[in-house]
Amino acid sequence: MDVTADFIPPAIDWYALSPYIVLLAGSLVLLLVGALTPRWRKGWYAILTASTAGVAGVVAAVQFAELGEGEPRSIINGVLSHDRFGLLAVVALSVAVVISSMMASDNAVSDRDRAETDSLEPYALLLTAALGAAVMVTANDLVVLFLGIEILSISMYVLAASDRRRASSHEAGLKYFVLGGFSSAFLLYGIALVYGTTGQTNLGNIAVVLADEITVPRNDAMLLAGVALLLVGLSFKVSLVPFHSWTPDVYHGSPTYVTGFMASLGKIAAVVALVRVFVIAFPGRADDWRPVVFLLAALTLVVGSVLAIVQTDVKRMLAYSSVSHAGFMLVGLEAAGRLDSSAASEGISSTLIYVVLYSVLALGSFAAVSTISSRNNSASTSIDSFRGIAKTNPVFALGFTVLLLAQAGVPLTSGFVAKFGVVRAAVSTESYVLAILAMVSAVIAAYLYLRIMVSMWLTETSAPEVAQPVRISAAGRISLGITVATTLILGVFPSILLDLEGLATRLAR
Repeated sequence: MDVTADFIPPAIDWYALSPYIVLLAGSLVLLLVGALTPRWRKGWYAILTASTAGVAGVVAAVQFAELGEGEPRSIINGVLSHDRFGLLAVVALSVAVVISSMMASDNAVSDRDRAETDSLEPYALLLTAALGAAVMVTANDLVVLFLGIEILSISMYVLAASDRRRASSHEAGLKYFVLGGFSSAFLLYGIALVYGTTGQTNLGNIAVVLADEITVPRNDAMLLAGVALLLVGLSFKVSLVPFHSWTPDVYHGSPTYVTGFMASLGKIAAVVALVRVFVIAFPGRADDWRPVVFLLAALTLVVGSVLAIVQTDVKRMLAYSSVSHAGFMLVGLEAAGRLDSSAASEGISSTLIYVVLYSVLALGSFAAVSTISSRNNSASTSIDSFRGIAKTNPVFALGFTVLLLAQAGVPLTSGFVAKFGVVRAAVSTESYVLAILAMVSAVIAAYLYLRIMVSMWLTETSAPEVAQPVRISAAGRISLGITVATTLILGVFPSILLDLEGLATRLAR
C-alpha cells in the first residue's frame, strides 16, 4: 500500500518566505565559502552579513507595503503568519543585524592582536539568530514558535561565549545556556499541556476550540497551567521580573556588540512572540492571564528602574534598564488584554512600536559603550571610563547623550513617542494604576541616564587613557550616526511611525 498516495503537500508561497530564505542562504553561503577559502580581509564578513540582512529587510518592507490592510493571512498550512505586524518586526530584525555586523567588525579591527574575533562564525551566527527571530515573530503555531526560539537561543549562547580569551564571556555563555534551557523546558511543557487540553497547536485553532467550550462549573486547571508555563518560558526571554536574573550577568560578560544584539533582536523576537501568542490563542482567557501580566509589568518596571540606578558599570546599568523597558512593553500587552475596551488594539500597536524603537536605542547605546571599552584594548565599562569624554570628543558625547535622553523618554526623541504610546494605551483602557507606575518608573530611571551624562560632561579626570581622544572607526560612526539620526527624526516627526502603527494591528490567525 502506497501511503504517500493520500499525502497532499501544503501550498508554499515562496515569495512570502523570501526573507527567511535570504537569511538562511546568506548564513549557509558564509559558512560554506568561508570554510573553503582562506580567511577574508577584515570587514568582508561583515559586508556579506550586512548585505544579506539588508536584502531580507528590503524584501520584508516591500511585502509590508504590498500587503493590504484587510489581507493578513497564514502560509504553509497556517504555521506562519504573513501580516504587517510580523513584517514590521522582520524589518527591525534586519536593521539590528546590519548594525550589529558593523559593530562586530569594529570590535575585530580595534582588537588586532586577537585574531579569532574576526572569524566568520560570529557573523554566520548573527544571521542564524535573525532567522530564528524571524520565525518567532511570525509563528502561528506553538511548535514552530519553539523551533524558532531554539534556533535563536543556540545562536545567542555561542555568541555570548564567543570571546574565548575572557573568562567572563565563558561564564556569560554558560549562565545563558543553563537558564535558557530551563526556560525552554517550561515553554515546551506549557505547549504540551495546551495541546493536551485543546488538541491543537495552531494559535487560531486554539482560540476557536476555547471559544466553543462552555464548562460549568469551570474546570480548566490543565489549560491554565499550560498558559502559565508558556508565560514563564517567554518571560525568561523577555527578561521580566522575577525571571530576569540572567540578564545583568550575561549582558556584562558578553562581547559588547553581542550585548547590543541581544538587547535589540532578542527583545523584538521575544516580545512580539509573547503578544502574538496571548492575543491570538487565548483571548477567551484574558481575564485569567491579564492580572498576571499586570503583576509582572509592575514588578518589572519598579525593580528594573531601582536596581539600574545603584549600578556602577554602564553595561550592567543598561542591562537593568532593558529590564525596565520590558516592563513598559508589557504595559501594552496588558492593555491589549482588556477586550471589553474599544482601545485594546492600541496595546498591540504600541507594544510593537516600543520594541522597534527601543531596539534602535539599544544598538546605538551599546555601540557607544563598545567604542569606550575598546580604547587601548581595555574591556572596562565602568562609569569612570566615561569621565570627561565630552572634553576630548564632544560629538561622540553628544550622540550618546541623545540616545540616553531618548531612553529616558525626553520629548523630541523616539523614546518619548514609545513611552507615550504605551501609557496612552493603558489610560485608554482604564489601566490607570499601571500607567502611573510606568510614569514613576520613567522618572526613577532618568537618574540612571543623568549619571552617565554627568560623568561625560561635568566630571574631570586625570587618567591618561581617558584624557586621550576617542577614536571612532568608520563602522562605529555609521552605527552611531544611523541610530542617533533615527532617534531624532522619529522624535521630531512621529507621524512617520504612527502612520505605520495603525496598519500593524491586524494579526493573521
